[in-house]
Amino acid sequence: MARQDYISNMEEWKNGFYFSHELNVRFGEIDGFGHVNNTNVFIYMEEARIALFKELGLMRTWGAPDSIEIPVVADLQCDYLAQILYDEKLKIYVKINEVGSSSIDLHYLGMNEENKPVFTGRGAIVQISRKSGRPSKWTETLKRQLDNFSQKACL
Repeated sequence: MARQDYISNMEEWKNGFYFSHELNVRFGEIDGFGHVNNTNVFIYMEEARIALFKELGLMRTWGAPDSIEIPVVADLQCDYLAQILYDEKLKIYVKINEVGSSSIDLHYLGMNEENKPVFTGRGAIVQISRKSGRPSKWTETLKRQLDNFSQKACL
C-alpha cells in the first residue's frame, strides 16, 4: 500500500476514527471495466461527511433556508487502494483531523467487508458567510464541540 502524505502511520491513523457511515455499491456506480468509477468515491466521502455533520447537529443550522453560514469544500483528495465492485458493502470512516478558526480538515477511510482499506482521503471544509462568501469563524461553543469530537477514537 502506498503511503499518503497525510498518513505517517497507517495503523495509528486508522485507530483515530470514531464515526462511520455504511453504504452498498449500486449498479449505476460501476464503470465499463466492472469496478466503481473513480468519481463515485468522492460521493461516498460526501455521504459520510454529511452523516457526520448531521451527527454533530451542523446540518440543522447549515441546511436551514435562512442559514447565515454554509459549508464549502475547499479541497478534496482521494487515494485509491483497491478496486470496489458492484454490491460491495462499504464502511466509510470520517474524522476531524484538525480544527481551524473557520475550517476543519477531515480524513476518510473506506473499508470493504473483509475489513481491508479500499481508499483513503482528506479534505478541508470551510464555513463561510452566505452573504459575503468569506470565511466565518466557529463560535467558541462549536469549536469546543468540534475539538472534542476530533479527540475521540474508535475503529
